[in-house]
Amino acid sequence: MAVSLEKNNNIATVIFDHPEAKVNVLGGEVLLALSDIIDQVAGDASLKAVLFISRKKDVFIAGADIKEIQNIADPEEGAEKAKVGQDVFNKIEDLKIPTIAVIDGVALGGGCELILACQYRMATFNPKVRIGLPEVNLGIMPGFGGTYRMPRLIGLPEALKLILSGKPVDSMKALKIGLVDRLVPHAGLPSSIEEFCTDVLNGKINSNKYNRRRKKKGVMGFLESNRLGHNVVFKESRKNVLKLSKGFYPAPLKAIDAIKKNLYTDRTKGMEIERKAFGFLSITEISKNLIHLFYVSEKYRKLSLEDRNIPIKEIRKCGVLGAGIMGGGIAQLLSSHDIWVRLKDINHDAVAKGYQAAAKVYGQAVQKRRLTKAQAASKMAKITGALDYSGFNNADLIIEAVVEKMEVKKKVFKELSDIAAPDAILATNTSALSIEEMAKDVKDPSRVVGFHFFNPVHRMPLVEVITTPQTSQETIATALHLAKSLRKTPILVKDSCGFLVNRILLGYINEAGRLLEETGELEEIDKIMVDFGMPMGPFTLSDEVGLDVGIKVMHILNDAFGRHFQPTEIFEKVYEKGLLGRKSGKGFYIHSKRREVNSEVLNLVKVRKPVSAQDCCDRLILPMINEAALCLEEGIVDEAAAVDVGMIFGTGFPPFRGGLLKYADHVGIPVVIDTLNELCEKYKTDRFKPCPYLLKLQEQKKGFFD
Repeated sequence: MAVSLEKNNNIATVIFDHPEAKVNVLGGEVLLALSDIIDQVAGDASLKAVLFISRKKDVFIAGADIKEIQNIADPEEGAEKAKVGQDVFNKIEDLKIPTIAVIDGVALGGGCELILACQYRMATFNPKVRIGLPEVNLGIMPGFGGTYRMPRLIGLPEALKLILSGKPVDSMKALKIGLVDRLVPHAGLPSSIEEFCTDVLNGKINSNKYNRRRKKKGVMGFLESNRLGHNVVFKESRKNVLKLSKGFYPAPLKAIDAIKKNLYTDRTKGMEIERKAFGFLSITEISKNLIHLFYVSEKYRKLSLEDRNIPIKEIRKCGVLGAGIMGGGIAQLLSSHDIWVRLKDINHDAVAKGYQAAAKVYGQAVQKRRLTKAQAASKMAKITGALDYSGFNNADLIIEAVVEKMEVKKKVFKELSDIAAPDAILATNTSALSIEEMAKDVKDPSRVVGFHFFNPVHRMPLVEVITTPQTSQETIATALHLAKSLRKTPILVKDSCGFLVNRILLGYINEAGRLLEETGELEEIDKIMVDFGMPMGPFTLSDEVGLDVGIKVMHILNDAFGRHFQPTEIFEKVYEKGLLGRKSGKGFYIHSKRREVNSEVLNLVKVRKPVSAQDCCDRLILPMINEAALCLEEGIVDEAAAVDVGMIFGTGFPPFRGGLLKYADHVGIPVVIDTLNELCEKYKTDRFKPCPYLLKLQEQKKGFFD
């Protein structure tokens, strides 16, 4: 049974322990079984209290069953599913005996809403404890009473933070904001539960959960205590949501509206408001896309070769070769996960820059209170510098991040092959160059792998793990395991020029250059792509990456593929003027206190004519779909999901669209092909010509995800 009831000494214990799953989820069947159990508890006059616990390690309840939400096709159906959960949790809240939730792990979504329905909540110091309402990340909002109970329990400002961000809190934060009533050690939990029950039954804890919260003073007290303050909070919350989401995500705004309505009404009306809003959101295309993205991203977060029983090398010491921005960022990431790092470059100034890059990230973490100064200093101390290969001979892994020139990288790999331990993995952070070519002079090329981070390393969640025909299964398995231990999402990519993400992205940026040459509308082109949902326009992105980097990769791609990778004249001219972007203070934009278009660039373009938003989107997005299809055709990755994970986590392609190829399926493969053909005809070029993979999908009447 996924949920069962035990009774002992007049205390009932409701136990969640799904026998066929690693975590507990609240599907329809579980809710019905829970409803029957609560009826049994309500009808037993001998009971003095009821506990809700989980037998799953590090998990209380992970949430509702997402598959059931994914299959909702009608708002009424969505509202009815929400009502089932609301009714069960209302029964829990209405029990005449104390109800106590014991949280020793993850309590998210429906799991969090269940503990909100309880009269008391205790949690452990277990670092795996995470409590929150992440529904907005799936394009929906809490539907089992979360929007009604959370503001009443912890106050409106804190409740809105939890609900609108979707970010959970740990046990210490949960105690601070009043989400739990007591923290206890994980060890000796049964005796702590018994002690807490005794305190509850002896009246040592306020029995009214909504009056238990400490009333704040000053401005925060004003914001929490009256309608005028509430209106200020709602107004600021809406403004912040629109700023962050740019209006693309309706769920946070719908949640604000629901909370604003149900904050001043009774439970019956409040629950009705919530479930109708939930039903409305559950059928939106954005919700379906985000749920699709949840499944594919979860798959890649867990990507491994463990099912093949391949041994994994433990990585405790790393060498990082090249102490630039990327090298320093990689060193910081490794040290933040308690891996010792030896950072090498050719002179002290270069090593110092690597230190500074790492120290800057740690400084930001301290400023944001994610780390204490002592913790940051301890982790920073795990990075040591060198001008030679001392210390590299006992490294478990060496990551090369030197200048993007093949002759330099081949020389470095030959040197590493001579000095590294026989079982050390040799990785490269190259963004485009052939890894097989780099490994030609390595004694054992089976140990060589691509480990491509994206900049900034500490923020970008993607790592491309790039394999050559010689890369061993042990090397691949270890690289995937390391990526996951660094909390990155890995995708497996075959060694090919530009790999996956840069190959798709650079064609997009180059086509933007052609549009600029034809229209002169630099800022408008950027705006159109931001309006499409991209985090920044192609010229802003070029400035952030650096024109020197972009041009170099474009030339590498052009040498390998030709086609549309020949850098446009505008990129060459801007680069020749030394306008490298943010790093030089000027690029397509002038980067000062207020960013503005660089007139030097506009003076290079003689044409001025309006740019069509539709034409802009077609010319920039559809060729990316075509290039991605080519990558699938060539076996660069093995499935469409890898493309979508790569483009979302590597470039910020809008998640609400589900991914590049999910978006293609939504548009329709025939429409994509017809539009590409129209672009070929309109601009008298074959660079838009649909690839055979696309034509085959059309012939089979399939989409990328069929």
